[in-house]
Amino acid sequence: MARAEDRSGATWCALALAGALPGFALAIALSGLFAWLGPGGMAPLNKYQFNMWIVPPLWLGICSAVFMFRSALRAWAWLGGAAAVAGAMLFAVRHLSG
Repeated sequence: MARAEDRSGATWCALALAGALPGFALAIALSGLFAWLGPGGMAPLNKYQFNMWIVPPLWLGICSAVFMFRSALRAWAWLGGAAAVAGAMLFAVRHLSG
């Protein structure tokens, strides 16, 4: 049986911050990608409201899942990288769709 890791308070805080900061950026970028690539593009008026309300569940899901990482460094690296990739994709989609 595997030994349970002993996590200090600093590790919990660093994990929570990883979910809060790059996790929020990732949730915003994913919402933006859905807005641009979803059905109808940016034309439907009700889509703005949906995208506004989809951010908190995405963010809370990311904040919950961040505690499955083995270390805070991995959480920051993966979430930061995912947020950077999603942000770059959003930038490309916005500028290429003209």
